[in-house]
Amino acid sequence: MSEQTRKYRFTWDLVGDIKEGRPNLGPNLRIELYRMMQFSIRDVMEQRIGSEDTDRLFYDAGYLAAKVFYDTYLSETTDLKMFIASLQQLMRESGMGVLRVEKADMEAGELMLTVSEDLDCSGLPVLDYEICHYDEGFIAALLERFSGKKFIVREIDCWCTGDRTCRFHAVAEK
Repeated sequence: MSEQTRKYRFTWDLVGDIKEGRPNLGPNLRIELYRMMQFSIRDVMEQRIGSEDTDRLFYDAGYLAAKVFYDTYLSETTDLKMFIASLQQLMRESGMGVLRVEKADMEAGELMLTVSEDLDCSGLPVLDYEICHYDEGFIAALLERFSGKKFIVREIDCWCTGDRTCRFHAVAEK
């Protein structure tokens, strides 16, 4: 599809002016309504294109969103501790989740991160598979924007596999 025929090319402008558009309700939304939208879209996509392609599209959507999110909310820095501290504060204050870093070796290009109380799955029943593909892409793009290196991020523990936090392993591409 050409750039000229795309209707919804994602930029921060599509988030809109919440103060103007929602003067009475503001920016808050109940989490179950966010999940209703996410999982109904996911279900329709899975029916039409299959689980694997749906997971990939959610990863890619998270990746795209994080690039714009980083450019909108985070300042450029080369200091990992400052970057993580800013991201932790932003995620907590916005209700996205509680980010913790279990391991960070940027020289080796490897990180282990957890996100508790996340938007996507905290509180869901055990499903025996990880579901946070959007988060994988989101984290990958944040790390790339920060470091300039491309990262592959995989969820290795998930609320939906019986864990009580989502754990992500990030490795820089060689």
